[in-house]
Amino acid sequence: MTGIIAVNPTPRIILHADMDCFYAAVEMHDHPQYAALPVVVGADPQGGTGRGVVSTCSYEARAYGIRSAMPISHAYRLCPDAIFLRPRMIRYGEVSEEIMTILSSPGFRFEQVSIDEAFLDLSPAGSFSEARELAEELKREIRARCGITCSLGLAPTKLVAKIASDFKKPDGLTVVEPADVPGFLAPLPVRRIPGIGFKTEKELQVLGIHTIGDLAAYNIQGLLGRFGRSAVGLHEAALGVDGSEVTERDGIKSVSKETTFGQDTGDPDEIIATMDALIGEVYRSLTEEKIYFKTITVRVRFEGFETKTKAKTILHYHNDEETIRGCAHELLRELFCGRKIRRLGLRLSGLKRQDARQQLLFGQDN
Repeated sequence: MTGIIAVNPTPRIILHADMDCFYAAVEMHDHPQYAALPVVVGADPQGGTGRGVVSTCSYEARAYGIRSAMPISHAYRLCPDAIFLRPRMIRYGEVSEEIMTILSSPGFRFEQVSIDEAFLDLSPAGSFSEARELAEELKREIRARCGITCSLGLAPTKLVAKIASDFKKPDGLTVVEPADVPGFLAPLPVRRIPGIGFKTEKELQVLGIHTIGDLAAYNIQGLLGRFGRSAVGLHEAALGVDGSEVTERDGIKSVSKETTFGQDTGDPDEIIATMDALIGEVYRSLTEEKIYFKTITVRVRFEGFETKTKAKTILHYHNDEETIRGCAHELLRELFCGRKIRRLGLRLSGLKRQDARQQLLFGQDN
């Protein structure tokens, strides 16, 4: 088949998403009168005598030296005219849920790690250029729907992606391709490595290690003598080595495949043939994992990067290729309007491992 780039699991392409000063951003969105003002979310300062700490603050407040985890009394002394607000965790949870829904919408492997932070495995996108386009699209949608900004990092490992997301805050997008990892990490302060705190930083400085590049170049035996077993992890982190996977917390939530056409196409035969190839891919994943599905989603990115999706949920769990094919082609017909297509995706969700065969045999829908 011509004009199709096959989905290739390598290189790994990991996205880390981090909302910018999340609690404060939500407050400024909900209260436009606070825009461009120093906003501090945390304990009640009580005129500078309050106990407790700063949960987060706006970038305008950070200009006064206020930081997360700072005593609220100190923050008040630094900027008594700031807007001090108590946290509204229910509201932040609502916004977080909407953000995570957006981030997980492409159907790739997704891992939420906190209320305002998540990883997404974009390897099925096939290339860093395609992953960048998707990342930019996710940023735009979060801003449009939630009214806040996020900073994203794209890299071949979770570790480097997390460091990259913090590189151009706020509202940044930093892409670090495999060949660029050493050069990207080398000049950064060693404290940028997640897990290296103040104490470890000071111990490293005693050895003359100030940057990640210094740590990468340091003799591993010398590190072992100082840090013991943890030296190996420190050294690997400095090299950007991280084999950890993006993992769904509650098991597999979806199976998805996407492919990009070499050239935007409006040829129905080519589009249908490509969909059939995707169907074969997801069906193989189903059989390998021994799982069943109830919802099928087709995702189409047209020329000009407009993206549309349609989904169908069936009554009972299935794991046969013909059901996938019938539903996928039906959804594709509804989406296809004659416009040229750039990328095509297929997602199966509503997955189930246990007792699915019994539901198939007896037609039960639990």
